Amino acid sequence: MTYDRLVCANCASPVSEGRCPVCRANRERLQQQNPLAALSPMALVALVAVLVAAMALLAHQTV
Repeated sequence: MTYDRLVCANCASPVSEGRCPVCRANRERLQQQNPLAALSPMALVALVAVLVAAMALLAHQTV
């Protein structure tokens, strides 16, 4: 799960907005643990699609 969908228990706002010190601390902690957490699911899908296309291109060139 990406941190942009999490809701802070302290201020009831999205953690990604960082409205209170608890949000900001949790946002920093989540970003340090997983650098891919900042990417949206669609960005991850696009990244995988680009990698698959690059692998197919390389496989086609070696034949």
